[in-house]
Amino acid sequence: MSFGIEIFIILFFVACFAGFLDAMAGGGGLITIPALFMAGLPPSMVLGTNKLQSTAGAFSASLYFYRSGMIELRDIKLVVLMSFVGGICGATLVQVIHADILKNLLPFLTFIIGLYFLFTPNIGQQPSRRRISYVTFAFSMSLTIGFYDGLFGAGSGSMLCLAFITLLGFSISKATAYAKVLNFASSFASLCCFIIGKEVYFPLGFTMLAGQLIGARLGAKLVVNRGQTFIRPLVVVMSFLLTLKIVYDQGWFNHLSHIL
Repeated sequence: MSFGIEIFIILFFVACFAGFLDAMAGGGGLITIPALFMAGLPPSMVLGTNKLQSTAGAFSASLYFYRSGMIELRDIKLVVLMSFVGGICGATLVQVIHADILKNLLPFLTFIIGLYFLFTPNIGQQPSRRRISYVTFAFSMSLTIGFYDGLFGAGSGSMLCLAFITLLGFSISKATAYAKVLNFASSFASLCCFIIGKEVYFPLGFTMLAGQLIGARLGAKLVVNRGQTFIRPLVVVMSFLLTLKIVYDQGWFNHLSHIL
């Protein structure tokens, strides 16, 4: 495969913008995956190449959050490990398990997340009471969402953010920071599987990786400085956009037009 210089330039800026959004609210794949399809990559390589650049963005944001003092890794070693294990399992089993049920449930799940943040304006403004232990969270939410991230990945950041807020009592800014660390763990695990399967196109992947590093750092900086002001509205918007995109991709609008 060969691409003109204009494709590399466009995808660099696409990844930069996606990394910026993803660091704050998730949903960067809404932008990068269609862009890679339009560039002409085959579907399986689109997923692998996208995972390369999104892993870089997650790492960049996580590193900034850690250096800003928002993350205490000592408390979440097991949580991160289970996210990594889940990512490996999801990426390994994606060709084996019957995933249609998850695909059909996903639009409803992302829509519910958007509604939850929309109609609970005070959620995550202040830390609240922890409802479960880190160990329980690791073997339930971290493992499950990590597994899902290895399978599909769309909306996993928003799911983790909501889980941290409702189950561990985190503020929305802290939840966003910790969610990005778990996203990095599961994304890196699934990326390894894609690399082993030779499903990564490295020239475009590294170009987008550079853009992701820049965009994710800018987004993480905005989270640290402005927090609640930007995160909650973006989570709502990205959840609804993700729902619409999945519904469109699955042909729900065509079925509805035939019914009408």
